[in-house]
Amino acid sequence: MTIEPSWTMGIEEEYLLVERDTGALVAYQPEGLIEKVKALRHGLVSPELFSCQIEIGTPVCENLKDLRAEIGLLRIAVSEAADDYGLAPIASSTHPFTRWETQQVTDGDRYRQLADDLQGTARQLVISGLHVHVGIEDPDLRIDLMGQISYFLPHLLALSTSSPFWQGRDTGLKSYRPAIFGAIPRTGLPERFESWAEYERHVQVLVNAGIIEDASKLWWDVRPSSRYPTLEMRITDLPTKMEDTVTLAALYVCLLRMLWRLRMANQRWRGYANFLVGENIWRAQRYGIADSLVDFGKGILVPFPDLMEEMIELVRPDAEALGCVSEVEHARTILERGTSADIQLAVYKEALDSGADEREALRAVVDRLVNDSLAPPDVQDYKRE
Repeated sequence: MTIEPSWTMGIEEEYLLVERDTGALVAYQPEGLIEKVKALRHGLVSPELFSCQIEIGTPVCENLKDLRAEIGLLRIAVSEAADDYGLAPIASSTHPFTRWETQQVTDGDRYRQLADDLQGTARQLVISGLHVHVGIEDPDLRIDLMGQISYFLPHLLALSTSSPFWQGRDTGLKSYRPAIFGAIPRTGLPERFESWAEYERHVQVLVNAGIIEDASKLWWDVRPSSRYPTLEMRITDLPTKMEDTVTLAALYVCLLRMLWRLRMANQRWRGYANFLVGENIWRAQRYGIADSLVDFGKGILVPFPDLMEEMIELVRPDAEALGCVSEVEHARTILERGTSADIQLAVYKEALDSGADEREALRAVVDRLVNDSLAPPDVQDYKRE
């Protein structure tokens, strides 16, 4: 008898720290900030590559309700600790105007080694992301589902977009973060492997050659975690609004359970070449939720809202089983009001139309990010099942 995976969840969010009086990224993280957050939330916080970043991680959660509560408490803890230093966290994958050349790599052997290895590409990685872990205890099942879930990664990226600005300019993309992250090695869509043993053999080639120490240096859009029995989704931008993060986690775990159900019925999602799925990833980067993706089964472009309606219905049995129908259906709210990228661009345009100069308009975007990063969930979006 096949045992169903636990579908436990955990989330990592990387925040950027801004000065409240200027809106700029802090050049050096104040001494003691992380310790203050740890005291508030049991140590679930760590530094990141740059001093202007701080990462939080939830404990293992059994359901989406617990996950939402943990994210909310961690965001509040970071905000309260940062406020003591005149700082505020923003949940956004890029900062609207600060230049990467002014940012300092975090002190520590791990970060110095990474910066030395990646050189100029590392210096530009002043970007933040969202990582969602889902517990799948069988390693062969993790590898199988990794290959199948890739089809849906563009959809999740489109819903998450929060990086339209880079170095003080509108990039024309809803998600510029992948353009920066893709410059380093071992990123993008993963290869397809037939088994856990095949995956490990390939990883060992790089380990034996002395290129990487372990699989944690594989920074694919989705990967088996090297630390936990989880499949980790990494493609998405960091949503500014907390409830959007919860919805992405809900969709991800429900999609995995849907693929598991197919497997139990001796079926599977049809695989497509990475370059085809990559085309949808590009469209998600460029347009977010505002345009269309390719439906490869039909061979045509389909408006993104239509694809989301299909996805919501596709995973409804799984959302019901996991008790997260409202969280999944919140995707419709994202479609109606826009992603963080859409909101940032609207604030920027409104400020310019009101007579602000470029710097003032970008500062207005930062102020909105500060507010939205701590905005409570919209209660009406979460009617109890």
